Amino acid sequence: MRLIAIKYFNRLTALIILYYIILYYIILYYIILYFGEFFTDVGLFVLGSQLSLEEASQRFFDTLFPLVYERLVEPDLSRLSLPYSECVRASCRDLGPYGGAPGRLAALISRASLPGRVFLQALHLGVEVINTTDHIQLSRECRRGLLRMSYCPHCQGLTASKPCMGYCLNVVRGCLASLAEVDAHWREFVRSLEMLSTRMHGAQDLEQVLLEVHGLVRDAVAHAQRNAPRLSAQVRRVCGRPVRQQPEQVSSGQHSSAGRDSIPLKAAVRNTDDTLSNRRKEFLSSLRLHRAFYGGLADQLCVSDLASGDGTACWNGAGVTSYTLRVVGNGIKAQAENPEVKVKEADPVISQVIDKLKHINQLLQGKSIPKLGTLDQIETGSGEGYSGDCDDEDGCWGSGNGAAERRRIETICK
Repeated sequence: MRLIAIKYFNRLTALIILYYIILYYIILYYIILYFGEFFTDVGLFVLGSQLSLEEASQRFFDTLFPLVYERLVEPDLSRLSLPYSECVRASCRDLGPYGGAPGRLAALISRASLPGRVFLQALHLGVEVINTTDHIQLSRECRRGLLRMSYCPHCQGLTASKPCMGYCLNVVRGCLASLAEVDAHWREFVRSLEMLSTRMHGAQDLEQVLLEVHGLVRDAVAHAQRNAPRLSAQVRRVCGRPVRQQPEQVSSGQHSSAGRDSIPLKAAVRNTDDTLSNRRKEFLSSLRLHRAFYGGLADQLCVSDLASGDGTACWNGAGVTSYTLRVVGNGIKAQAENPEVKVKEADPVISQVIDKLKHINQLLQGKSIPKLGTLDQIETGSGEGYSGDCDDEDGCWGSGNGAAERRRIETICK
């Protein structure tokens, strides 16, 4: 008799456990559906939206409450009518069925989102810096220097002669003097991105936090279930006696939509190598290779393409011989002694880029609090911010006839 009772008890226990497993899987199904909207809000926040994470979190739990009430608080009821479900949802904030879970979820997401938000702002600005510097306008002195270096030998029939290395460096360093000023700030930008990336782990890794959110939601639902008698009485006091949904509403309403949007309850196998953290590391490894781009651009152009490797038989601006003038360094200050290109002042557009880099570097290093709208769009492609000392005499607007253009070239090459 005792063995029969034990077997019966074990079987009953197994059935109860199975019942609750099935019940929680049903709830999990709807939770996943509701999570879609919440994750969309989180994504918008990371991208810079001014929405409130507290409101998004509370809205998620509000939407979940009718399901929790129907399945766990009042499990003996059939599906609630839509008006009654809406009343249950609207009462959620006043009843507080989840304890402090909505606030904790918002705090977790907010803390984890801030580094990613700054990281994305920084990447956006990095793209703007590259686009802006790619469309920089060359000054009049620079254009004259490039013309003399590249085309004046052709006027003398020296088509095979390339500029001397020192000559090329002076001309190109003069032309790119403003860009060279970006170098230190660009290096700091890359270094600051790497520093921020190293801090994006644990509670500051949004991907990891989102993967663990289900635990917080599970505990919140369990908290509501433990307080089922209190919640049942409070809901009935606010919304009245539960109103059941009509059979035809069930068949044509939520059940049919759930069938159309069905998703597997079994968790997808996650590729541990394909994570945001690994992709971020790969990106930074690639970016690190270009951290000296602006400082070495002039030298790279001359060494790889423009200048002659032979220092004895090359074009020096006047003839094919060696170049004996002093070779200046990079940057605006170094151009004071440049014999080939005179540089008056820094390009205002590049100065604006540098200011923005300084600002984002402070954000990346945690030295200032990020505010929405602090990073303005940089104008790209138009070149309207800088005239480049351009006037009609130089023909930089494409005006003038061919004879005038030839006279101008002859004057420069003399």
